[in-house]
Amino acid sequence: MNTVAKMPRTDAKDRAKANASADTASDERYLVPGLARGLQLLGCFSRSERELTGAELSRRLALPRASVFRLLHTLEQMGFVERVPDSPAYKLSLGVLRLGFEYLSSMELTEHGRTIIEELRNQSGFSAHLVVRDGRDVVFVQKAAGPNAVFHSIQVGARVPAHATVLGRQLLSDLDLAGLRQVYPEEPLAAATPRTPTTVKALKALIDADRTHGYGISQGGFETGITTIAAPVFNEQRRVVAAVSITVPQQQISPEETERLVPLVRQAAQQLTQRLNHLPHAAGWPGAKH
Repeated sequence: MNTVAKMPRTDAKDRAKANASADTASDERYLVPGLARGLQLLGCFSRSERELTGAELSRRLALPRASVFRLLHTLEQMGFVERVPDSPAYKLSLGVLRLGFEYLSSMELTEHGRTIIEELRNQSGFSAHLVVRDGRDVVFVQKAAGPNAVFHSIQVGARVPAHATVLGRQLLSDLDLAGLRQVYPEEPLAAATPRTPTTVKALKALIDADRTHGYGISQGGFETGITTIAAPVFNEQRRVVAAVSITVPQQQISPEETERLVPLVRQAAQQLTQRLNHLPHAAGWPGAKH
């Protein structure tokens, strides 16, 4: 009796496994191996490894050198890689950059964010930025340059470490301690200045303080002579998707200037939140003024 009762469950499991295998096989039929390998090749280049030879790429991709040469030749003809002069190495070319900018320009976030940070720049008198998180990095996706642009010239596409910046603290604020440990399994964390948190607990304490205030401020915390004020932007699930900030070319700013600038940054972040979510107002959202 017990044996008979167990059989339907076993059969059901087997059928589920068979269906999953069939689905996987069906999905793999539509994969284009050459395209996949080309994209994997492009992904080998990074900020720390901007130039790679065909031999190095062959080892990393576990592909014959002839195959890697054909991939490089194709990508070179398409404008995605180029040869380094007087070297056997290759580097990314402008084709990749064009794709990146086309992606940014197609994002609803950057479309709405551009006018908002331009207005923030006009009201504050300082450079304004819109940033998102990519893993452990903060990525600048929009910029409105202020009169201090010569002093502080971060460009769209630039990256800074999330844990070491007030921008990153806004973007990491949805994560609990366990989630932060998944992003940062190693300690100590790299320190940009003596003020950089070097443990996950210290980082979480700063994140929680910013979340309570609805904004964050860093005075010389990541870059000497710079004060940054940032506030989070939320999606319709009330999760942080971006941050708005201004950069003041001063190591510290007065309480009076802080009192003037913080509401401007928070208001800009709230305006972008309501635009992204098509809300008539931002009241009731995390970080909203009450």
